[in-house]
Amino acid sequence: MKFEYDVIVVGAGHAGCEAACAAANLGSETLLITMDMNKIAQMSCNPAVGGIAKGQIVREIDALGGQMGIVTDEASIQFRMLNRSKGPAMWSPRAQADRMKFIEAWRSKIENTDRLYMWQDSVTSIVVEEGRAAGVKTSLGVVFKSKAVVLTAGTFLNGLMHIGRVQLRGGRIAEPASYGLTEQLKELGFATDRMKTGTPVRIDGRTIDFSKAVRQDGECDFHKFSYLPGVRRTLRQRPCWIVYTSPEVHDVLREGLPDSPLYNGTIKSIGPRYCPSIETKIVTFADKDAHQLFLEPEGETTQEYYLNGFSSSLALDVQVRAMSKIPALSDAQIYRPGYAIEYDFFDPTQLRHTLETKLVENLFFAGQVNGTTGYEEAAGQGLVAGINAHRKSAGESPFVLGRDEAYIGVLIDDLVTKGVDEPYRMFTSRAEYRILLRQDDADMRLTPRGYEIGLATKERYDLMVSKREQRDALIEFANKFTVKAALINGWLESLGLSPLKQSVKLRDLILRPQLSVAMLAEQIPQLKKHIDGIEQMRRDEIVESAEILIKYEGYIEREKLIAEKISRLENVKLRGKIKYMDVQAISTEARQKLTKIDPETVAQASRIPGISPSDINILLLLLSR
Repeated sequence: MKFEYDVIVVGAGHAGCEAACAAANLGSETLLITMDMNKIAQMSCNPAVGGIAKGQIVREIDALGGQMGIVTDEASIQFRMLNRSKGPAMWSPRAQADRMKFIEAWRSKIENTDRLYMWQDSVTSIVVEEGRAAGVKTSLGVVFKSKAVVLTAGTFLNGLMHIGRVQLRGGRIAEPASYGLTEQLKELGFATDRMKTGTPVRIDGRTIDFSKAVRQDGECDFHKFSYLPGVRRTLRQRPCWIVYTSPEVHDVLREGLPDSPLYNGTIKSIGPRYCPSIETKIVTFADKDAHQLFLEPEGETTQEYYLNGFSSSLALDVQVRAMSKIPALSDAQIYRPGYAIEYDFFDPTQLRHTLETKLVENLFFAGQVNGTTGYEEAAGQGLVAGINAHRKSAGESPFVLGRDEAYIGVLIDDLVTKGVDEPYRMFTSRAEYRILLRQDDADMRLTPRGYEIGLATKERYDLMVSKREQRDALIEFANKFTVKAALINGWLESLGLSPLKQSVKLRDLILRPQLSVAMLAEQIPQLKKHIDGIEQMRRDEIVESAEILIKYEGYIEREKLIAEKISRLENVKLRGKIKYMDVQAISTEARQKLTKIDPETVAQASRIPGISPSDINILLLLLSR
């Protein structure tokens, strides 16, 4: 039995699993501590991965050499690409997953990763020596020593659940909360607060009348999360179902509001704006007669369904009576009611971009303890924290992703620069360079970075290089190949499109929004022959990537220029060069916030709320002196 490690990860949720695997795969002797080894990477809320902007994060995790994309593909029971009606910058992959197979796949990853060990226990305190994290102490009284500690406790820190007037202590239903860590960290000077999230009722599918619901099937094309061609969806695919609330449902919910902990003052913590409870919806959107709900299967064979959109902390009888007013659920039997949970989090402005805390060296935070919500946001943070915990313990330079490199970079920069006033959820609108951060090219952006630090394998890197070469060859073919008007005009006119007045390059036809490479390949034998020569397992992916670059080249190049201009300020180092409280030429608010956050660069300083352009100009003037 070992009691000393390079890295210790506390908590085996989505952040903890990514952190532990990353640290171990990079070469650190790593210990993952969890209260229940049978619930590793538990999907506490909905059984799905990805979605708007979240799907981009999962593809970035995969591109860097993380595990979430692989595990999700292996456990997927439905896959869809959201936002197809919009441009490719908005396309977002999403998958329903088999909850139990997701856990099984993650546990297999962890148990078969070299240098990664597990311990089932609860951590009660961090061992801190001379201002540095040096290990942990557990409820069994065991002390494990390490060079770095990653805290990923999720909703377990002083967790308290609410179902109407019933209160239960725990981090998830039927699982104990974690005590002691918040109190210790507060004593060390950390600012902490409480947040709230919730989950809906779980329903027995045998009691659902699916004839009164709208079926929603998944897609069966080439899209998936992992860039590795050998990773495939193998489980039976299952449909989701759409139902709606009604005025009758809302009437029952309103009757229960006096006993709702959200509205009677019991819950005072900060709740999520973008994933509200059903009672919040009927109050905030009182003018709406109906809200859309989704019945999502929890697994390949299980009868358990998740009622997405019906998160609630209302009393059990209110939840059941309201649900019975929905025609498809009039006779529904439930496995358990929805509930709200309150938990502790730490102000993320207390972190550096590596996710190391400023107050205690070698201590890293990742996931919901930083005020975020969502499996994907947690996993992205966990990956970065695990990488940096390894690199710090090995004496290597920090690993940081820029806002123009990854949604993960946007997420972390937002957290450490701006802090949170509600549970942080990623959206495409948060990324100013979202045309550069598409889901289709995360491997081109990030696999070289992952390979450089030793996390992405040589196989993954070679696959990326091969894909890039084949993609670029197709683009070059489109740029050079001439299409004669006489050979294509009849087909164009049959589609109701303007004929060519003269011969054009193939790329000019691809630029037409009504046409695609696949359509053109059916009419142009030379194009079809070129496409047939592309590696078969990744052919569709490579063709789509090339088509996006051709169609959106102008937008992409313009955004690159803007990113390059802003990146100049990213290179102007600021930390440690100015005593902000002595600078009377900037506002008191600016002095206070700059002192608190201590930005690394001028660009980061410019993103702090309350810092004006004139403040930045003064900082640049002082730096030039």
